[in-house]
Amino acid sequence: MYGAWRALEEAYTEGKIRAIGVSNFDSKQLMDLCAFAGIKPMLNQVETHVFWQERPEHEVMVRLGVQHMAWGPFAEGANGFFTNPLLSAIGAKYDKSVGQIALRFLMDEGVIVIPKSSKPARMAENIDVFDFELTESDREQIRTLDTGTSLILDHHNLATVQFLLDRIKGQIDAGR
Repeated sequence: MYGAWRALEEAYTEGKIRAIGVSNFDSKQLMDLCAFAGIKPMLNQVETHVFWQERPEHEVMVRLGVQHMAWGPFAEGANGFFTNPLLSAIGAKYDKSVGQIALRFLMDEGVIVIPKSSKPARMAENIDVFDFELTESDREQIRTLDTGTSLILDHHNLATVQFLLDRIKGQIDAGR
């Protein structure tokens, strides 16, 4: 990891890239890298959505000056995301979709969001989140949806890590 990071630092210093960051680093990994890197990561991209808000990790990122970026901000539809009664009710108040409420919430919490869609109408909807503000009461209610666990890919679970390592090894062995 350190060798790869040094190569990224070099490319950044030479102006070959405009930013460097990490993905799926927990607070211990992130603190370690920040302590020994010449240039600390500018962002850490982690699974974050209303059902797994990553608040403790977020606080560490803020303290370290590393921007928190959410992948999977719609929880990939898991846990009844798009039909969640609370998000639907809050959306009705503002004439916004569940997705728009979730994006606005995450942005209000200081998280960069990267919603995925290949449909132009959804892309337009995803960007249309700047004409309303959630109240503190709305945000407090949404915070109660946090289950404190991954719904998509738990990088802290050893079985998941082993699965990923086996896949990577299989691809290397296949010459990919």
